[in-house]
Amino acid sequence: MNWAERVFGVPVLNHWWQTESGSAITAACRGLGVRAPPPHSAGYPVPGYDVLALRADGSECAAGEVGRLVCRLPLPPGFASTLWQADQRFEDTYFKAYPGYYDTQDAGWVSAERAVWVVARADDVINVAGHRLSTAALEDVVLRHARVADAVVVGAPDATKGDVPLCLYVMRPPMDHEEIIPESTVTQELIALVRHLIGPIAAFRKAAAVAAVPRTRSGKALRGAVARLARSLPVTLPATIEDASVFAEIKQALQRLGYAQDAPDPTF
Repeated sequence: MNWAERVFGVPVLNHWWQTESGSAITAACRGLGVRAPPPHSAGYPVPGYDVLALRADGSECAAGEVGRLVCRLPLPPGFASTLWQADQRFEDTYFKAYPGYYDTQDAGWVSAERAVWVVARADDVINVAGHRLSTAALEDVVLRHARVADAVVVGAPDATKGDVPLCLYVMRPPMDHEEIIPESTVTQELIALVRHLIGPIAAFRKAAAVAAVPRTRSGKALRGAVARLARSLPVTLPATIEDASVFAEIKQALQRLGYAQDAPDPTF
């Protein structure tokens, strides 16, 4: 983004929309006289949308507090009106959890000026002792480590905190001039890095190295499958998985961390 703004001399403006909306839910809308959106935000709601962040109990989040992003009804023209031959599923999926709102199933926050930040899918937000944290944000911190090539962070059960972050990462092979660093050293450095950049509230203490992160052929990390495996729940892998064999080592890594002790092997 910084490169594009410097080279082309124009601002790079983000936006947010979904297949269901058919067009942008939030954007800059510079031609409407809207002020420039804050950096890294998805802009302001497009006319026709009233976007809020809600807590699990349906109350509105404070400005800057991460919650479930919803759109107050009615929705503007052009929005999906149903799912093909599944009217009830359409209602149950998008409108049942938060009556009076369309549930985007994305997580984010809204500023006092009504600018919107989208941080993750709602399933990728974990609750650590009352603090809602984005696993994607934790992954971004982990990937700052020079020896980490790939990573996935999920929520793992904890008796006192509810959830705690659990990280599986892939170590980058050392270059010719680099010394070999053991996994234990990288793990401790990752714990310190998360504590420094996010804070102790993240309770980031569980991490292990694996050969590969499970992904679909399009590159999407299978966070849900890893989280279910950590809880010893049955896992059904999608047909789009790139390499199902990685789960054998992932299961062993989870067991070293104290999870997946009775987990059945994933199936298709």
